[in-house]
Amino acid sequence: MTAARYAVVAIGNAIVDIIGQCDDTFLARHGAAKGSMRLVDTPTIDTLYGEMGPAIEISGGSAANTMVGFASFGGPSAFIGKVANDEFGRIFRHDIGAAGVVFETPSASGKLPTSRSLILVTPDGERTMNTYLGISTDLDDREVDAATLETAQIVYLEGYLFDQPQAKAAFRQAVAIATRAGRTVALTLSDGFCVDRHRSEFLELIRSGVGILFANETEITSLYETSSFEAAARQAAADAPLAVLTRSAKGSLILANGESHEIPVDPVAKVIDTTGAGDLYAAGFLYGFTSGADLDTSGRLGSLAAAEIISHYGARPESNLGEIARARRLIF
Repeated sequence: MTAARYAVVAIGNAIVDIIGQCDDTFLARHGAAKGSMRLVDTPTIDTLYGEMGPAIEISGGSAANTMVGFASFGGPSAFIGKVANDEFGRIFRHDIGAAGVVFETPSASGKLPTSRSLILVTPDGERTMNTYLGISTDLDDREVDAATLETAQIVYLEGYLFDQPQAKAAFRQAVAIATRAGRTVALTLSDGFCVDRHRSEFLELIRSGVGILFANETEITSLYETSSFEAAARQAAADAPLAVLTRSAKGSLILANGESHEIPVDPVAKVIDTTGAGDLYAAGFLYGFTSGADLDTSGRLGSLAAAEIISHYGARPESNLGEIARARRLIF
């Protein structure tokens, strides 16, 4: 096996997040279920963009968020995703590169624009995502760089990418490349509605090649079609060598080798915006895991990163996560 160049390489939707504030009335007027993620068409995204207030525009997407958080800890990472040769594509490329993540996927020219997600945050900190997928789900085997994946310690896959056939094929190709190279495959389920759409395929993938499974409580109970988190956790432990399950204010549960590790939340004075909390938890956990930390410490690093991200707007750390972790003596 060749030496790993990257600790983690992620494959996911390359999306520009447009984050703004609104009230519950605005959500109701536009038919957006609070706290959900919905896919929208061009007229809807244009209407929302025109009617929302001031916004922050920044590179986003679940796996991209995780890689930026991982880089903030100091870990070497890369991202594979598809953007168009347009203004939002240039925003994405500049922003993720400035955060320290290698992004070498060429920009595409064609009819579809770069993907966007309008993230509307209500005063209670809850976020409602309205996502126009654009070109990101056109990712196919031409964009999956085998040489990059073969030099990754972990290949991290975003469940949202399963929504289009060509992206799904790229996803499976990445698993095959990583497996042949002896690399660990990690999967994040991404969203409960995403699980509903692809349950049987996710289960097949988890049972056949996933080494690390990330999911929140809604996603894991949806995957196993049960209302009991405990029952779903038992099944996850049976299907995946390592399952990392987050439960919002209840903390997280890490299951491996017949053992369970309960990790408390890292407290914050006030929750401002929950956008990216699960993505950043994964960043902290992966940093600890790839650095040789034990599972408890890796989970605490995940909680630390999630706490930082929910204390302000947006899914990008405003403080250096490595410095915070060193001050807390979680890393040295």
